[in-house]
Amino acid sequence: MGVYYNHEEGIIAEQLNLTVSLRGTREVRDNCQLFRLTGLLDAFSEPTFRKVLSSKIEEGPKHIILDLSQIDFVDSSGLGALVQLAKLAQNANGILQIVSNARVTQTVKLVRLEKFLSLQPTVEAALENIK
Repeated sequence: MGVYYNHEEGIIAEQLNLTVSLRGTREVRDNCQLFRLTGLLDAFSEPTFRKVLSSKIEEGPKHIILDLSQIDFVDSSGLGALVQLAKLAQNANGILQIVSNARVTQTVKLVRLEKFLSLQPTVEAALENIK
């Protein structure tokens, strides 16, 4: 697992050990964790995704940004995991923000969770909401 530290920006980043169909990185910033994910968030990848992200949320910081702008597909299992992570962040007095793309947004809107999951257009917008 590669870990690097950017001294100028105070960011620690690491590769996440997820699945063949879901890959990602985690950046720890001053007051939040930024997860950048690519691939499929589906029934196959969901158990590992939920387990890895739950443990990282417990480690802290408690504010979470999930960058799903490079996600190709989300199914009901993936949506369930996002709801569980949002509740986990809330219970830890944190905020979960999700950076979305058209496919993810469409899936989330089908089940009317766009406000609960706090969909954002960019990572910058999500960072502003956490401040």
